[in-house]
Amino acid sequence: MTGSLQGTDFPEIRAGVAKLCAQFPGEYWRRLDRDMAYPAEFVAALGEAGYLAALIPEEYGGSGLPLSAAAAVLEEVQRAGCNGSACHAQMYIMGALLRHGSDAQKQEYLPRIASGDLRLQAFGVTEPTSGTDTGALKTVAVRDGDRYIVNGQKIWTSRAEHSDLMLLLARTTPRDQVARGIEGLSIFLLDMNAAKAAGGLTIRPIRTMMNHSTTEVFFDNVEVPAANLIGEEGKGFRYILSGMNAERILIAAECVGDAKWFIEKARDYAKERVLFGRPIGQNQGVQFPIARAYAQMRAAELMVQDAARRFEAGEPCGEQANMAKMLAAEASWAAGEAAIQTHGGFGFAEEYDVERKFRETRLYQVAPISTNMILSFIGEHVLGLPRSY
Repeated sequence: MTGSLQGTDFPEIRAGVAKLCAQFPGEYWRRLDRDMAYPAEFVAALGEAGYLAALIPEEYGGSGLPLSAAAAVLEEVQRAGCNGSACHAQMYIMGALLRHGSDAQKQEYLPRIASGDLRLQAFGVTEPTSGTDTGALKTVAVRDGDRYIVNGQKIWTSRAEHSDLMLLLARTTPRDQVARGIEGLSIFLLDMNAAKAAGGLTIRPIRTMMNHSTTEVFFDNVEVPAANLIGEEGKGFRYILSGMNAERILIAAECVGDAKWFIEKARDYAKERVLFGRPIGQNQGVQFPIARAYAQMRAAELMVQDAARRFEAGEPCGEQANMAKMLAAEASWAAGEAAIQTHGGFGFAEEYDVERKFRETRLYQVAPISTNMILSFIGEHVLGLPRSY
């Protein structure tokens, strides 16, 4: 290892992101964290620089870059001590529109998303009574002429207060009329501004242990034009499922970035902090956890790269994407533990940013998919073990 943990792929992109992030130091994020406020200036800067449009084809005003480039963007955001959760969903939500949207939908929305005029950052899937059992969701969209009428509730819908559009999953065929719960679901592009203006959409913030701008959302006879249905009615779960590998890979890249930030902070502090006449990093009890976290991070990084390569080649990558997300989340958590232990009491002091990042990276053991769900996937679909319930 040299003086930097920065990756070598897409060096120009990484350097550009690092330079942008330097304009948003720890104090910026600490202030937002205290107020539970949205990083509007940071998101605007990323958008103006074109990073949020990385995956949008050039014909629609984007950069047309591969998934691994988007992963490099998000990794560097996290490695710089910033937080990409305020806008990362735009990158993986967009896949549903890119792969399954009509030409008219792409022409209408993608150029405005690419330019930053529209934010597509809210993903309405999870409900209070269904959790990860997507087939049990109860939000319904009933066809009424050239529109759908939506009623129901979503929870843990992050960025709903700061997004113009929501990718919404709702039931269009009653549960008792389909063989499996995941059938009869459809996805829509919901114009949230219009829905709020009409009085049918209510958003309530949820305070959590990290500043994640998450909310619960209520739909009361919200009208959605039939033209905003993405793909075929009833196939929404399949469309969302096709984008989950990209989601896993991008979140895993963020975790790798977090791990690199923690390791750098712990390493530097261990070299600078002198007790009993020598740097604390000279003690194996301090040195070994940092070294182990580094090894875990590098292993996870290789899995992220493998998953991204398979995704870009159009190869099956569910196994690799899920394992990348799990291993990277565990690596970032281990690196966070090492950073806290290395800093001792100062690790809990706001000014060092370790405690903030520690809270933020803990989320990825649970969301957007929990480690237990990934282990269940591996057990059943990779190892061929009996399905667990």
